[in-house]
Amino acid sequence: MNTLFSHIKQTINQAGGRISFYEFMHHALYAPSLGYYSAGSRKFGAEGDFITAPEISPLFSHCIARQCQQVLAAIENGVILEFGAGSGIMAADILQELEQLDSLPKKYLILEISADLQQRQRATLEKQVPHLIDRIEWLQQLPATTLQGVILANEVLDAMPVHRFRLDEQGISEFYVTVEESEFKWQILPTENEELREEVEKLRPNLPIGYISEINLALPAWIQSLPLATGLVLLIDYGFPSSEYYHPQRNEGTLMCHYRHQTHDNPLINVGLQDITTHVNFTTVGKAAIAANLKVAGYTNQANFLLASGLAPTIDPNDTKAYLQQAQQIKTLTLPNEMGELFKVMALTANFDIQLN
Repeated sequence: MNTLFSHIKQTINQAGGRISFYEFMHHALYAPSLGYYSAGSRKFGAEGDFITAPEISPLFSHCIARQCQQVLAAIENGVILEFGAGSGIMAADILQELEQLDSLPKKYLILEISADLQQRQRATLEKQVPHLIDRIEWLQQLPATTLQGVILANEVLDAMPVHRFRLDEQGISEFYVTVEESEFKWQILPTENEELREEVEKLRPNLPIGYISEINLALPAWIQSLPLATGLVLLIDYGFPSSEYYHPQRNEGTLMCHYRHQTHDNPLINVGLQDITTHVNFTTVGKAAIAANLKVAGYTNQANFLLASGLAPTIDPNDTKAYLQQAQQIKTLTLPNEMGELFKVMALTANFDIQLN
């Protein structure tokens, strides 16, 4: 962490004493070999900082696999590309289920910029599906050519760096980060970012003075970059449509940090040791998809998606302990006060008109 602190401090000094929160978040999460997702600390599961749906139950990934199967059955030599595969457990469970469905992809591509996470994913996959390891290929950048098949992004968009803003009487202020001795500090100043100013001005009529939130200006470009010629993009993340995201009562934004299964809203501490996230604006995702000539084929909450994809207990009820454990996992994935309502699923398609379940 001290090395990362020094790295960000040097960046701030070279920039004249402050950087935007967008740049700070980028360094804190992705600085090579130093950032949260680039360094070697354990992030996922009971021993990490948070638990994602694939770690809760393989049933989650089995439901995704059934959605993939619909696409792969209609596309010859289709592939799957997963962004940021975490511990690798979702990829392993998807491949196992697709094997059962006799619908394995020609290739399972994993785009992962962290060398440490690549190693962990490989270890998981070699343990879980050693006979399928030749189908798996790791990438550090987008493929040079477009693909046919499925693109998956589970809890990826929430970790994209964002700008943080405040509505003031005089105009739009932006959150910058400066450094004082051994601490990072906020500095709120009129924004110098014209794109940020223009986008936030569109929100101003419905929001009060002093309103604070975030905006992901890079999201449309990310959608535009998706290398899909034919098939499905499946995005799973926590978030809202724009009307809820920028609700007047949500006046402190959605910025959250995860550290050892505790959540708080201060990204300027535990730098490199904690995750920094914001909720996803799915209205922005949908508009960006349409602009990129993709079709919004579906949008629902996680509970509805999983139930429509055949989520059900798979353990014999006579095995009481295991059955109750799986039933609890299903509740965590689907109940409104757990993951069922806050997490959303959006399906985007390219040149693919088959009705999806």
